[in-house]
Amino acid sequence: MSRWAALPAELDPRVRQLVVRLRRLKDHSGLSLRRLGARTGYSAKSWERYLGGRSLPPREAVEALARIGGEDPTRLLALHEVAAEVWARRRDAGVIRSAGPGGRGVVSTADADTSVPEPAAAEPEILSAGGNGRWSPGGWLLVALVAGAVALVLAVSAAVLLVVRLGGGAGEGAAAPVAGPGTAATPDASASAYSCRVERVGGRWFAGHSRTRDAILTHGHAGPEVAEAQCLLRRAGVSPGDIDGIFGPLTERAVRRMQQRSGLVVDGIVGPHTWKALRR
Repeated sequence: MSRWAALPAELDPRVRQLVVRLRRLKDHSGLSLRRLGARTGYSAKSWERYLGGRSLPPREAVEALARIGGEDPTRLLALHEVAAEVWARRRDAGVIRSAGPGGRGVVSTADADTSVPEPAAAEPEILSAGGNGRWSPGGWLLVALVAGAVALVLAVSAAVLLVVRLGGGAGEGAAAPVAGPGTAATPDASASAYSCRVERVGGRWFAGHSRTRDAILTHGHAGPEVAEAQCLLRRAGVSPGDIDGIFGPLTERAVRRMQQRSGLVVDGIVGPHTWKALRR
């Protein structure tokens, strides 16, 4: 089995979980990176970036590796979808600059890898000072465009968060009211942030926060769907800790115990199969 280097500490847990699963599949296949590249159509250097957590692999690459490893790609593709959302949010949040060789800024975006090495040539200096120390007009225009884009992203994110907190999952047609969703994503919220009103409707169990049967929940998620899963875990006799709507270590541990007891794949992720077991 390969001795993998540690993943970047700043890597989001949802992306980290996808990369770990891909590493296991690669080890199970017994293929080298060169042979894996030949089998999947993606270069060995691309797979080195994917499995090192430096680039997000395309959906097709994930599906190809799953089939090589003899695994149903459905669950891996669900993990990839969650990871892609996280990756996109990092990309939309702005451009990160780090010091490259000689102190020159190197642009790093959270976008999917294209499997084509970037040229080593220097980037054009659009925003630069002339000999008289003044910034060029094109430079000021670029600054204004970037600042406007960042402000727009922040405003839209704040609006979406406000709608989610105030709506409390009503968009899914839940019949029962939601208790206190405004504090669901706050780490120090009290245990009574959500209350469990579990009832059986149409042969399925519902706790009054969400009627979803296919939402993908994993460590780090927060909201009424998480509170729904926590209530149903408690009803099933597995304690997730406080019903606070935050998918933390206790909730993940409870999900794993329930999955093991139900004969499901034990991965700590609430997906369609886990929802089915929780609601029946």
